Amino acid sequence: MFSKNTKYNFKVKTVFLLMFLVCFQFSVIAQNPTWKPASFEVVNKYKTFKTTQYAHVFSGSKHNIVRLAPDLQGLTGVELPLDQYKKGSNAPLQLKFKENVQVLIGVFQEKENPEYLQFNNSAKAKLILENGITITGLPPVNVYAISYSKGTQTINPGKGLFAVLGVVKENQQLTFRNAELPDGKLWNPTFIIEGFSDEKPLFEIIGGENKPVVDEGMSGTGGIQGGFEGGRVVKVGDTYHMFPTERAGEKGVDYYYDRVKTKIGHWTSKDAIHWKRESTIYQASGTYAITEDDNPMNDRRAAIWSYMPVFNEKANKWYGYYLAYTVSKTIEPNHSFGRIWRCESTVEGIDGIGGPYKDMGIIMEPGLDSEPWEGRQGVASFFPYKVGDKYFGFYSGAYPFNSWADYPKKTGKGWSVALAESNSLEGPWSRIKDGSNPIKTMHPFFVENPIVSQLPNGLYIAFFDGGPDGWGHHLPNMMAYSLSKDGKNWSEARYLPIETKVDKWWDIMRTPLCLIPEGNDVYTIVYNAIDLKRRFHPTGMVKVKLNKEVMESRLKELK
Repeated sequence: MFSKNTKYNFKVKTVFLLMFLVCFQFSVIAQNPTWKPASFEVVNKYKTFKTTQYAHVFSGSKHNIVRLAPDLQGLTGVELPLDQYKKGSNAPLQLKFKENVQVLIGVFQEKENPEYLQFNNSAKAKLILENGITITGLPPVNVYAISYSKGTQTINPGKGLFAVLGVVKENQQLTFRNAELPDGKLWNPTFIIEGFSDEKPLFEIIGGENKPVVDEGMSGTGGIQGGFEGGRVVKVGDTYHMFPTERAGEKGVDYYYDRVKTKIGHWTSKDAIHWKRESTIYQASGTYAITEDDNPMNDRRAAIWSYMPVFNEKANKWYGYYLAYTVSKTIEPNHSFGRIWRCESTVEGIDGIGGPYKDMGIIMEPGLDSEPWEGRQGVASFFPYKVGDKYFGFYSGAYPFNSWADYPKKTGKGWSVALAESNSLEGPWSRIKDGSNPIKTMHPFFVENPIVSQLPNGLYIAFFDGGPDGWGHHLPNMMAYSLSKDGKNWSEARYLPIETKVDKWWDIMRTPLCLIPEGNDVYTIVYNAIDLKRRFHPTGMVKVKLNKEVMESRLKELK
């Protein structure tokens, strides 16, 4: 039983608790306002879009949303024809409203540029969000609200390009604030995102695991401090075989060393979800260089990365191609002067994939054949594939030199790929010297770790790391693919926003390890990604479905 004072204290505490909860709830609402959309009809033939991350904002363009204030999330915008609005030759937008509304207009903040609407705050237009949305390749955006009455209205606030980001109810309270979102010109060039552009997507993302499939603390991860990055997954019979780079590092040593002391592991799975570690294929020394240049005094196998298993039907055995680096402790990039090694399984046949493997020598390395764009990090990856009677191999470079006068320390930024050729998987491999390298058609300055396969109609497809939106880089932060009809000329990249169908457990998307056909046009992709709150970089899995109609139309489009 409560005493009188106890009951009083209980009532007082209850009142204060209720007041706190009400204030807390109000605070949450204030911090996360939800703007009520108003329905409308587009009178002329402009399309609409959902105002979300990745949405392509203008018809006939690749400009898309990469940041937006949460207030705008989920509203319905209108795709205006970019070039026509910039030139002032557009047919003015007409919208039909069932009630009085406020139209939210994005105005680009580039003064005295006639291509953009020059807009000043007025009684008719109310500034509600400063720096309220970021659109790739375009100036900072302020968002204004303009009131319109019920009925058919012409939305024509002035000459030049603007964005229609949504329509909300007239009685919606819109309070000004600065969302402090970055300048869209930091993202350059713009890029095509599957499912958000005007074109139909080649792949539909149909789902996958909402959490990592290999994560810290799981069986087999002991002794791996930093998780995984790169490598390849192949399927033999009903078993998946994964050969990731394990960022082993050492306990008690700074996380930076995870990228230096690495292992190549062999993992197996029956479903690409539950994995078992089978063995270590290779282990790096983790020894730092003693000179700044590419000197044989340095340990040239200090870090080992990017193991690519390929079955050679002629030799009836598995070959492995992998990357060995010299590692600098003080010079960016710390991974320097990459060399590509080839190894062979000592067990013949398709079931010999687990090895053991023996080294057969270096097939590509820095030398007189190198070009300045390969930079201090090149040769930075390698993947061979067959085209007709010959073989091509993607190789890469990073931290380029403008000229050889910059060697060995004065580097720029850029991650590029190129092609080598050979008459056999054994080599010799030669860099193609016809002026086509590096390949800029996929993306002008970031393509990393491409893995090539073929679609049912013969198209070659390369899946690769599309680059981080982090560490000072403003890149798509999605895995990407490029298509080729002849295995040499590659199309502009398309990017896969897999977080639209699986929970986004990562901050930075990294490398896809495979595109494995499962039947009925469904494919499995295993990938690496980074949660910045953690040292350990996990591995995930997603399923996609191929649209054969789009596949055939892409084949016709390619030269």
